[in-house]
Amino acid sequence: MPGDEETEIRLDAQNVAERRTLRWVLGINFTQVLVAGAVGILADSTGLLGAALDNLGDAAVYAVSLYAVGRTVVAKAHAAKLSGILLILLAFGLLIEVLRRFFAGAEPIGVAMIITALANAATNVVCLRLLRAHRAHGVHFKASWIFTTNDMLANAGIVLSGLLVMFLKSPVPDLVIGVVIVGIVLKGGWEILKEAREARDSAQGDRG
Repeated sequence: MPGDEETEIRLDAQNVAERRTLRWVLGINFTQVLVAGAVGILADSTGLLGAALDNLGDAAVYAVSLYAVGRTVVAKAHAAKLSGILLILLAFGLLIEVLRRFFAGAEPIGVAMIITALANAATNVVCLRLLRAHRAHGVHFKASWIFTTNDMLANAGIVLSGLLVMFLKSPVPDLVIGVVIVGIVLKGGWEILKEAREARDSAQGDRG
């Protein structure tokens, strides 16, 4: 039927657009991982290492979301669930690193924290603009949106902690933002698991 053919063509075009968007944001986030991770190590910053870890989680989410494009609602829900679990595991890994640095000592470089966080925030704005048109296309895209908005909050906190590190000449603000990022990441992971569960239940209810 002509109507069915038109719908199929429209969905195929939508899937192509979604894959293109996800490839872009995946590439951007992988670059952020490398930059924030390298600067975090050189600047001895827990906050930047947390940002790198967060971006690594984002990259994994985008990879899973890329897999989910064109698949069923249940498949998308499973992909989002995997993303949420990964994010929560990464958050606990960051918490362990914060505790290690608290007891071992650290000397973060505030200027490096601020510059890197601002650069990260700028690229996150690009990601949000790319994702905005696809927010309603499934739970996997909602997960991607949550991850990127979490990054914006984390980067704002890193800028603030970098200023405090410079002003107070203390590593404590950097450790504090590390803990805050743990909370942000845990909250994001929980929201994604909730969205995935609701999408799965809705799909199962429709089939029932």
